[in-house]
Amino acid sequence: MCQHKPRCPDAGSADRDQAQLVAQAVSQGWSIRCNGLMIFDDTGALLPDGQIIAPHRPLPTLAGAA
Repeated sequence: MCQHKPRCPDAGSADRDQAQLVAQAVSQGWSIRCNGLMIFDDTGALLPDGQIIAPHRPLPTLAGAA
């Protein structure tokens, strides 16, 4: 899919989210990269083949939790 020179990382590679942005819906919380990766604001993602990448944001800590 990518036509950039040098090519953007493939959707299967570890640095896949570094690919160029091609579409974005800020109000809906998603963006699509040129490698077909759909990234969501919750840090989850959807690969072009339909595989799901679970959100991987750090969990908030509770202040004063025992």
